[in-house]
Amino acid sequence: QVQLVESGGGLVQAGGSLRLSCAASGRTFSSEIMGWFRQAPGKEREFVAAITWSVGDTYYRDSVKGRFTISRDNAKNAGYLQMNSLKPEDTAAYYCAVSTREYGGGIAYPPRYNYWGQGAQVTVSS
Repeated sequence: QVQLVESGGGLVQAGGSLRLSCAASGRTFSSEIMGWFRQAPGKEREFVAAITWSVGDTYYRDSVKGRFTISRDNAKNAGYLQMNSLKPEDTAAYYCAVSTREYGGGIAYPPRYNYWGQGAQVTVSS
């Protein structure tokens, strides 16, 4: 059973930076996909970024390209989301997720992911 624990959320002013971490336990990753999603109050959960664990290919939603960077540390079995130039519209609960399967939709679809963290709140003030 995979367990994911996020950390690093908080309150930051617009233009600031935060780094989210996702520590994984219960399984050593090799071919999985790690994704980050976010959900603002009253809105659906949306894809933010993803990385393939083996090769390190990265994917981003258009609105965060050039501002957010997803990465992983194989030795620590952990993933990260570096968020720069934050905007008030980035305010949401951020979730890391891992997909160990090849069904459920594309890399940007929540059903693809079978393990989820508890979420970390990111609040960006204007």
